[in-house]
Amino acid sequence: MAKKRTPRPQPAKPAPVVAEARSSITAERFSRLYRLVRYLATGAKTREQLTRHLRLDVRGFYRDLEALRAAGILVALAEGRYGLLGPLDDVLARLPFPDAHLNLGEARQLAKGRTSAHRYLREQIARAVT
Repeated sequence: MAKKRTPRPQPAKPAPVVAEARSSITAERFSRLYRLVRYLATGAKTREQLTRHLRLDVRGFYRDLEALRAAGILVALAEGRYGLLGPLDDVLARLPFPDAHLNLGEARQLAKGRTSAHRYLREQIARAVT
């Protein structure tokens, strides 16, 4: 009698990026991520080209790549070259921004409005003051 096969577990799908998953980044890291995205927008690059351009070691490069992917920015690797998937404006809109160090009054002023960005800021204020 043949042994019954057990199905292989399927790899977990990455969790969708939600507001709670956002984490603050430093101004220095934001600047580096911005430069990385702008450089990738000019065409696909090798890891060596990217690390040299950004003056990063390999470990730092992969950390920044993971930060971009966590923000929902798609960076593909094909034939040894990394490239952006999607228009630059869409990519830049997803780029995490460093903490603006607003006071409560400034945050409340900026939260007035009807867009999803206003709503998100209002939710953040509500969580902070409760």
